[in-house]
Amino acid sequence: MTSSTTDPAAASSPSADFTDFTDFTDIDGFLRIPRLASVAASDDGRVIAAIQEADEPGAKLVSSLWELDPAGEQPARRLTFSAKGESSPRFAPDGSLLFSSSRPDPEGGTEEEVTAIWRLPRTGEAQVVASAAAGLSLLSVAADGTMLAATSVLPGSSLEEDAERRKVRKDAKQTTIWHTGMPIRMWDHEIGDESRRLVLVSADGDLTDLTPGVGTVTLYAASADLSPDGSTVATSWTQRVRGGETRSSLVLIDTATLRRSVLLEADESAQYGSPLFSRDGQSLAVIRSTASSPTDTSYSRLEIHPLGGGEPITAQLGDLSITDLEWAADGTLLVAGDLHSSGAVLRVDPATGEARTVVGDGVFSSLTATADGALFALRNDVATPARPVRIGADGSTAELSAPGAVSALPGTLEWVETDVDGLTVGGWLCVPAGASDETPAPVMLWIHGGPHGSYNAWSWRWCPWLAVERGYAVLMPDPAMSTGYGDAGLNRGWPRRPDVVFHECETLFDAVLERPDLDGSRTAMLGASFGGFMANWIAGHTTRFDAIVTHAGLWALDQQHRTTDAAASKMRVHRHENEDPDWYRAFSPHHEIDAITTPMLITHGNRDYRVPISEALRLWWDLVSTWDGEPQDMPHRFLQLTSENHWVLTPSNALAWNHAVLAFCDQHVLGAEPIPEVLPW
Repeated sequence: MTSSTTDPAAASSPSADFTDFTDFTDIDGFLRIPRLASVAASDDGRVIAAIQEADEPGAKLVSSLWELDPAGEQPARRLTFSAKGESSPRFAPDGSLLFSSSRPDPEGGTEEEVTAIWRLPRTGEAQVVASAAAGLSLLSVAADGTMLAATSVLPGSSLEEDAERRKVRKDAKQTTIWHTGMPIRMWDHEIGDESRRLVLVSADGDLTDLTPGVGTVTLYAASADLSPDGSTVATSWTQRVRGGETRSSLVLIDTATLRRSVLLEADESAQYGSPLFSRDGQSLAVIRSTASSPTDTSYSRLEIHPLGGGEPITAQLGDLSITDLEWAADGTLLVAGDLHSSGAVLRVDPATGEARTVVGDGVFSSLTATADGALFALRNDVATPARPVRIGADGSTAELSAPGAVSALPGTLEWVETDVDGLTVGGWLCVPAGASDETPAPVMLWIHGGPHGSYNAWSWRWCPWLAVERGYAVLMPDPAMSTGYGDAGLNRGWPRRPDVVFHECETLFDAVLERPDLDGSRTAMLGASFGGFMANWIAGHTTRFDAIVTHAGLWALDQQHRTTDAAASKMRVHRHENEDPDWYRAFSPHHEIDAITTPMLITHGNRDYRVPISEALRLWWDLVSTWDGEPQDMPHRFLQLTSENHWVLTPSNALAWNHAVLAFCDQHVLGAEPIPEVLPW
């Protein structure tokens, strides 16, 4: 095993204009740290950030807009203050600031709970630009001030009659949905009760429905962009096909005539999304995604299509997994993504597809390039929450002053790696400051979700530093199927082989446990989503851990593959259990219920449609009903989050979740007092 050590506090340069967070014993305080959500820059040099903060009771995160000094010298200045919050900042061609908010219109023009598009001039008060009965989300702005937005109408409605139809439905307390095919759910909301529409919004706020008459599936997950001259919309266009599947093509819509043409037609092997027009409107960046199968996962390819004719160019991104795109003023395409358990921004030549690195050593998001060539973004890593930065031509980053900085972390961050059957597998190891040969630290193994994901970034939901403050070391591997390691990395261990993933994770875990400052006799294993599936599978295949925490974990795969919102892709890959009985018997965790002796904490949200609550309910029944002992002695616990989805988003629920998870591990790993019957948090 090899490792390198850095001091995470020294790796970042938080602004001195705001109080930095340092006390990781204060979980409530941690959850109230301001969070940078996005940045936007204007061509005349202004930089605006959307910053989220928990409200007083911790019931929700509220976003506000702040102006940042692009030179990084002056403190940030808050621009908006409403209780409803403001988000998604974009600059209009005249330099005014556009944003989304459900704040009440001072002129009484919008309902309080409906998200509208607002405009904030350089001087004066914000005013509503446009609104619709179901709200508006701003997608793009053309050079003449025309905007592309998305809204929804009830099935069969027009924009004009939608408000009245919604009122009638609400007054009648009608909640029925008439389904005619798949899909019917997505993450935490229903599909079929509304028809998503793309609308053109004039600079004066007039709305034109660009997609009248579409059904409930066509645009339910559409990504779209407006050409710089406002004449054309590029959007993904989803259609149902046989077998409960859908395919998303890429279509162009003439905004004057509403005439629609197919640019890229999906087929059984690939579909298209994430269109982005170049600044001159002559090219369109598109992501082509291949269809997964029992032998191959889905791969993403970045293509650049010349709209005037000619062959598309495929970007040569190496091992980078795409997360964000932005066209630069010089005509090149900037691409951010995961890379080798960190991240990078690449600059792609649209004529050749060749790419070169702009900046690495961090995870970058919300890329925003200005006319003079400046580039701004949010940067984070495992030790640093998202911070606004200006990226220089030489790849240097200068942090802008903004609230939400964290310093004085309770330990160090190390990159560790080892050989696994001739392959190098690595991960991040967080070690508490008090760990030593004399007082070795207990160790947690965390396995990430996805499975296409990476432990390369800061997390507000799974923050290792809260456990490190408690005295635990935390190992976060990037095993088989992790992003940022090219096609080979994504496909290694496919189709979702827990034995391959655990072999790589356990080998790295055993390697780090050779250190005298880590205590291999006191361990826990934790995971969520695919990591929760791993936790459930591991529980039935080893007794080496003192505690296992599973969040949103898959338990009975024959059940989950049919009830998830992603049923089509799950069944395409894993097929019916009678078609591949050996895979289901080996890898569905529920078959090993009788082998589970490790205390398990189950946590799950009722509104999770990706991994339905039925997985947790069945696991809980299986654990309780097979417990061979008195009920009061059963070690397993279930934290049900009735208002949460696949994640734990409400600060107050996240507070209870973090306390419960750490206390459960303390009890079974450290011998602490059991969690009381009534939670004190």
